[in-house]
Amino acid sequence: MIPFHRSLSRSLQGALLAVAVLGGPALAEPQIGQPAPAFSVTDTQGKIWTLEDLAGHTAVLEWTNHDCPYVRKHYGAGNMQALQREAAGQEVLWLSVISSAPGKQGHVTPAEADALTQARGAAPTAVLLDESGVMGRAYAARTTPHLYLIAPDGTLAYMGGIDDRPTSDPADIPAAKSYIRAALADLASGRPVTEAVTRPYGCSVKY
Repeated sequence: MIPFHRSLSRSLQGALLAVAVLGGPALAEPQIGQPAPAFSVTDTQGKIWTLEDLAGHTAVLEWTNHDCPYVRKHYGAGNMQALQREAAGQEVLWLSVISSAPGKQGHVTPAEADALTQARGAAPTAVLLDESGVMGRAYAARTTPHLYLIAPDGTLAYMGGIDDRPTSDPADIPAAKSYIRAALADLASGRPVTEAVTRPYGCSVKY
């Protein structure tokens, strides 16, 4: 008789391993055109944000970690701040999300997060502190940065990288194609987002 553990398919073994590691079944990944995953997360000012709060607004979710060199690339060059200000000018909500767990790289207190926002001249609508990682896992956020665009009807319109130059070199920004800027332009014009799913790049989210 073939031992039970050898009779399992690799896919089934992987699924069982995921259950063992995560303590439950893996969450389904979000899908373009489907309702964005629900969340309830407190920002640095103590306000609780939910998906329902975004109703009727276009919103960007930006996963971030200030210690990640890929994040430093975009903030150090002023690129992320420029995108945030462009979004604000279009009445788009921009929520920066920090899913670093306590003790992990990128974890900050509310005061530290606000100090970073001020020091970098950043302009998000709010900074959400997802210490538990529940929101990050619901969105399958893998990297910092990792960006998502939610349409006014609450459906997911874009998810992926900030641009098409997966490096930590700021010199690559001027020639890069900004996926999030293009997605916002498509959505504002009433067009389907041309490239709705792209490959994110950066540091792993420190759950």
